[in-house]
Amino acid sequence: MIEEGKPAPDFELATDTGERVKLSDFRGKPVVLYFYPKDDTPGCTVEACGFRDAYAEFEQRGAVVLGVSPDDEASHTKFKEKYSLPFTLLADPEHQVADDYGVWGEKKFAGKTYWGVKRSTFVIDADGNVARVMHNVKPDGHPEQVLAALP
Repeated sequence: MIEEGKPAPDFELATDTGERVKLSDFRGKPVVLYFYPKDDTPGCTVEACGFRDAYAEFEQRGAVVLGVSPDDEASHTKFKEKYSLPFTLLADPEHQVADDYGVWGEKKFAGKTYWGVKRSTFVIDADGNVARVMHNVKPDGHPEQVLAALP
């Protein structure tokens, strides 16, 4: 379980452009690491567009926004282009990072049980420590909550 005040687990994933990045590449800046279930679905689109619309405020605060889902790079590219998302999307198809952050698990939807990403956000400070953990977030209005939590 990820705890506030502890170092954030480092990882390396492919971006929507096919580059590989590590969380530690962003040391020196606060990072908003948000996990979402699936590209181009209603809730995930609301959340992503909320981050897009507030992106200038994140930039003013020096923060990097990273969205993570199990979708592949091609799916991320389409999603990013369709909604003009200005931040990086990371592909976690094997859900290793979701596992490491404790957000991969059993979910129920429409009377069915399945495994997937539980919508969660981690605010990581410039030193690489977890400043805030937010689980079971609601997509609408979430970026404003994240801005308020930035160190």
